[in-house]
Amino acid sequence: METVDIFIKHASELITLQGEIIPRKKHAMNEIGIIYDGSIAIHNGRIIDIGPDLSYDAKTIIDARDKIVLPGFIDPHTHVVFGGTREFELDWKLKGLSYMQIKEKGGGIQYTVEQTRKTSSEKLYNQSHARLSTMLAHGTTTCEAKTGYGLNLETEQKMLDIQSKLNYDHPIELISTFLGAHAIPEGYSTSDYIDLVIDEMLPVVKSKAVFCDVFCEQGFFTYDQSKYILEEGKKHGLIPKIHADELHDMNGGKLAADVNAISADHLLMTNKKSMKSLADNNIIGVMLPGTPFSLMMKKYAPARTMIDVGVPIALATDLNPNCYVENMQMIIQLACFSMNMTPAEAITAATINAACAIDKQKDIGSLEIGKQADILIMDLKNHLMIPYHFGKNHVETVIKKGEII
Repeated sequence: METVDIFIKHASELITLQGEIIPRKKHAMNEIGIIYDGSIAIHNGRIIDIGPDLSYDAKTIIDARDKIVLPGFIDPHTHVVFGGTREFELDWKLKGLSYMQIKEKGGGIQYTVEQTRKTSSEKLYNQSHARLSTMLAHGTTTCEAKTGYGLNLETEQKMLDIQSKLNYDHPIELISTFLGAHAIPEGYSTSDYIDLVIDEMLPVVKSKAVFCDVFCEQGFFTYDQSKYILEEGKKHGLIPKIHADELHDMNGGKLAADVNAISADHLLMTNKKSMKSLADNNIIGVMLPGTPFSLMMKKYAPARTMIDVGVPIALATDLNPNCYVENMQMIIQLACFSMNMTPAEAITAATINAACAIDKQKDIGSLEIGKQADILIMDLKNHLMIPYHFGKNHVETVIKKGEII
């Protein structure tokens, strides 16, 4: 009998997400490839066999009876490296202040920029490492990490260097995004700051990031400005992403299609034409339900409509000082309770579609022979329990690259 490194057997539900390595749309988002009483064999960091009625000798054998086994969660939109916290904004939110009113009172992105600039690299690293460990404990095995709290070359570089070190040191894999166009720093006009991003920042950060993002929003960057920045980023080999239609309809879906973005994120206020642009171009719509939750908004992204139109949906935490959550299980729960997604759709959005949103679908996001062994064992009898039993961490075991963490 063949000997492997890890053999997981008798899972109540082995949730594979097997299928074509493409973003899942419409009804396909409910097809999560469950193998009942399933087993999976792992060797040299990879999945070598999967199915019912398997038999292997192994250095480590895990009986997953009455438990579910599924791919590690992928968080495709985070701001994991930042200095300071903004708990003082909670009182302002409770008094009804909007995002822009909080910004005007000295909170928001600019406050975090000030804190991040003055925080040492060592302290930023340690704080971010701790956040990643919390994410890992709740089942996240890969995440995207944005800059954008520097808004100058020195601090943007500092953030990218910290993310690179974290990617090397921490079990979670980090994929870096340059978000120099997150806001306009004090002392700059919009046009002067855009020139700084394009002329000074992009040539330096291009070797340290995979994606280029921009906050296309009233009071930040217009449609045309955002398009210009993202097109310039493409010239440096950076794949476009976009913060789109979060607070106002900025035609962000159309912009994402114009620049051939890999994803458009937030989309609370997006219009039907923009949805159609996303669907027609297979651009991932990354939903961040933790953000309207933290802003005490009554409106969430219209995930149900977008799924029906054919937009492939992913889920992410948007971890940042305004939306301080490291737990993808909570995001799945919010997706079901606040955006009318089914549990299966939410699992798809947190795994294979999230992998597509960071261009990692060939290696992670589903449990298939040859793929990297990023696997969760959750102490639940079926996948419906993830949103049903909320407020508790259900992860029992995390396996990353074939190693039990």
